[in-house]
Amino acid sequence: MKKQIAVLPGDGVGPEITQVSTDILKTIATKFNHKFTFIEGLIGAVAIDTTGDPFPKETHELCEQSDAILFGAIGDPKYDNDPSAKIRPEQGLLAMRKALGLYANVRPIFTFDNLLSSSPLKKEIISGTDFIVIRELIGGIYFGKKGRNKDRTSAFDTSEYSKQEIERVTKYAFKLAKKRKKKLTVVDKANVLETSRLWRETVQNMEPDYPEVVVNFMFVDNAAMQIVKRPSEFDVLLTENM
Repeated sequence: MKKQIAVLPGDGVGPEITQVSTDILKTIATKFNHKFTFIEGLIGAVAIDTTGDPFPKETHELCEQSDAILFGAIGDPKYDNDPSAKIRPEQGLLAMRKALGLYANVRPIFTFDNLLSSSPLKKEIISGTDFIVIRELIGGIYFGKKGRNKDRTSAFDTSEYSKQEIERVTKYAFKLAKKRKKKLTVVDKANVLETSRLWRETVQNMEPDYPEVVVNFMFVDNAAMQIVKRPSEFDVLLTENM
């Protein structure tokens, strides 16, 4: 197997993480007779410092030309602590997600028996925990209209979703649940937000296509509590971007 991998170390611990990851991939390539070509690109604060752009055109082109992207981390205190900064490292990450259509963030959460004692939660609570969070990644408040009034004394961030955006990521979550414990929990704030009510309506309309999957809906504040109280009862969680 021959693959080109775009390596985007980014900021902070990013370079350290990606270096270890490429070392592991090189060992895998040697052991299994693969060939991986690694090409580095700039993103985040280091990209701003070098080019003035947190996601330079060259990095975008490198990503498009590669078979996979190995991403490190983004962020820098000099931007975090400056609310007036016009350009921020995180804008590079959001631009990359949008440009490449990376709509599903997949976060597996599981435990190792020999590490249970390291958790602040009781062993009997976290033992057997194995669930995956699917977060929609290129819609919602992160990408909606945002701004300030003329004297900059008020601000707004707009959350907006289309049915198509919701269906796309929900289909992914359903297919994943079918391969696992066949349980899907949709986390939202439908008692307050119109976007959440569209999410519920869309998911409910899709349920008949996946009769083997049990679907339940949970407000985000309750979900946060239940994940701590009974994490082993969850299978696949589906959430919007925020």
